Amino acid sequence: MIPRYTGPEMGAIWTDENRFKIWLEIELLATEKQEVLGIVPKGTTKNIRAKAKFDTQRVLEIEEETKHDVIAFLTNVAEYVGPDSRFIHLGMTSSDVVDTAFCVQCKQAGEIILKDIDALIAALGKRATEHKLTPMIGRTHGIHAEPMTFGLKLSVFYAEFKRIRERMARAVETISVGKISGAVGTFEHLDPSVEEYVCEHLGLKAAPVSTQIIQRDRHAEFFTALALAGASLEKLATELRHLQRTEVREAEEFFSKGQKGSSAMPHKRNPITMERVTGLARLLRGYAVTAMENVALWHERDISHSSTERVIGPDATITLDYMLGLMTKTIETMYVYPEAMKRNLELTRGLVFSQPVLLLLTKSGLSREESYKIVQRNAMKVWELAAEGKDPHITFRSLLEQDSEIGSKLNSSDLDKAFDPMAAMKHIDTIFKRVGL
Repeated sequence: MIPRYTGPEMGAIWTDENRFKIWLEIELLATEKQEVLGIVPKGTTKNIRAKAKFDTQRVLEIEEETKHDVIAFLTNVAEYVGPDSRFIHLGMTSSDVVDTAFCVQCKQAGEIILKDIDALIAALGKRATEHKLTPMIGRTHGIHAEPMTFGLKLSVFYAEFKRIRERMARAVETISVGKISGAVGTFEHLDPSVEEYVCEHLGLKAAPVSTQIIQRDRHAEFFTALALAGASLEKLATELRHLQRTEVREAEEFFSKGQKGSSAMPHKRNPITMERVTGLARLLRGYAVTAMENVALWHERDISHSSTERVIGPDATITLDYMLGLMTKTIETMYVYPEAMKRNLELTRGLVFSQPVLLLLTKSGLSREESYKIVQRNAMKVWELAAEGKDPHITFRSLLEQDSEIGSKLNSSDLDKAFDPMAAMKHIDTIFKRVGL
């Protein structure tokens, strides 16, 4: 039985050594079941298991001549096993071994990715809780909108990566199938129980129906799930890159002792890790497209998918594993600047409270259209003054207090309520409870 992969590196899953190890176990399990069925002489599997092994370099040398990887592998195993090797691969086709093993590798990789996602979710949850009530400005179109909290911003990503995990878990389940059904999936030379036995011992389910291969919509789902995880990582990376801009500077990547930001400008501290994540997300989307292109094959199979999967299998999983590790470390160690958030919240001299004023005016009896006109008239004056840095004593509230139309409807106490930044936080507990924080 293939144990769950617990190695230190995702890359080890995709080595020839691990691949051939899985191949050998598939062959041995199939022989073992055929012995139970009486197709293979009793005691054969015990003898084969005692002798069976492979030499990776030798397999690759034989493949140089045969131009066929499975034949090269079987030839090398036979060199160790001897005459009983004739009972190995009995009634099977190469894809029985290759496709089933590829799904095992994807499952192994997927399980590591799930652990990576768990670590990121934990980091996001911790920082979101830490800054649950840290006020900041919310932005739409990149423009100041209304107050919110940094914890709320992070809780959005916390909930998103919980969905990413659910999606990834489903994709791992979808890819966790095997097939030992022969050349065109008819079981002509195999009993279906052989397939069930092999898959059960590998931690897979038997594909209900197959051709010579496992159908590639399963793989497309798996690689699309990887790409979607990458897209959400890019979304989070883009957010942090914006928050690190000099004009904003509300949060920032950790900058280690001795780190350099520019060969020319010693002052630079750039969001290089998040830019790396952004770039790698583009690769993952490309791999997902390749996986979808592999769905449509000729009849019961061709091998146009095979060459690409040798690339996208290791590349996509290693890339996402790396990206998740980078993001988790970044979230855990990033600098957060509450005072900068407060400064930016006040940057527009109170304009971000325009909606509360609008709503109070409509409640006072004015039409929405008239209320909007009055509020916008004052807001635009402040907008222009703030943009130029002129007359800093003139604020949105000060203009509202001088507006006779507003004075006839709202008093100072009403405006106190409208300009209360804590009002934005009154339902934070409800939101956090909804997302599980």
